[in-house]
Amino acid sequence: MPYNVIPEIGEFGLIAKLAKLAEPTLEAVPELIEGIGDDCAVYRLSQELLQVSTTDILAEQVHFDLLTTPAKHLGSKAISVNVSDICAMNATPRCALVSIAVPASFPVEMIEELYRGMAQACMEYGVAIAGGDTSSSRSGLVLSVAVTGEVPPDRIALRKGASPGELICVTGTLGGAAAGLRLLMREKGIMLEHLENRESYDRNLMADLEEYRNAIRSQLLPVARLDIVKYFHSAGIRPTSMIDISDGLSPELQHICRSSATGALIYENSIPIGPQTRLIADELQDDALTWALTGGEDYELLFTVPKESWKEVSAHSDISVIGEITPPEDGIFIRDIYGMKIDLSTMKGFDHFRS
Repeated sequence: MPYNVIPEIGEFGLIAKLAKLAEPTLEAVPELIEGIGDDCAVYRLSQELLQVSTTDILAEQVHFDLLTTPAKHLGSKAISVNVSDICAMNATPRCALVSIAVPASFPVEMIEELYRGMAQACMEYGVAIAGGDTSSSRSGLVLSVAVTGEVPPDRIALRKGASPGELICVTGTLGGAAAGLRLLMREKGIMLEHLENRESYDRNLMADLEEYRNAIRSQLLPVARLDIVKYFHSAGIRPTSMIDISDGLSPELQHICRSSATGALIYENSIPIGPQTRLIADELQDDALTWALTGGEDYELLFTVPKESWKEVSAHSDISVIGEITPPEDGIFIRDIYGMKIDLSTMKGFDHFRS
């Protein structure tokens, strides 16, 4: 009997199989409220406090390219993507554990820069680097970061709490990270072409990247929206469901709807896409809306709230209401600027084993 290869089932099919194998272990820890399937695992520390925990891997040539990513930026991003998961639970981050596998040929100074970026990001988020591990690597640089956080039980936000009639909201603008990545890949391609032709790499031949600073920063230095979580706490807002946008608006909305057993309708003209992202899309003959829906790595927050919370949500200048949760039989759709409804279930995000 032939073995199945991972691309046949994809990343989420593999996760589902692994979750099934892990399921019997959950009985050993009754204090574990939420396991595989959300942005974080949730563990009850006491009646007054829950602990949330997450971990992410960043692998060279899968998540980053050292030709386009400074080591210090990479360190900062490794922390931010994990803190973003903590924020998606409406929680406050506390401690990080950092493990790295690094080729022996890497300069020590480069690893120091990596950790400077991590330390700087941790200080901005109020997180302590509490430990970790180091190993050699024969296949490039690999970072594994785990972050824990805390949240009172009455503030926890899971993916599965959305109900029909609730508002769908996002923070910030979307598609900027994808725009930044396209620019960096273009620059890398031009550089490699010059090197292949034994020509000097003259930056004057390239577009002035300074004008694209915001998009490139979105890709290299994403910021976890801890400020939004603090706003929720101060304004008394408790999202009924929440997720961070790491894979694109469309797949993240599908996660919420699948977990909550609902449908959704969002509106193209309500999706916040910055003017620079639209400009870059036009220049590269691509589509900014597609970047927002499936580009990923924006690390903004997608959440739902009851309509009664509209006033508090709308009071924040960096939150946009983009649609409404619907009954499950209505499906998951976007209404475009022409009034046509497009099925979002056909718009998938990044899959590690199919992309």
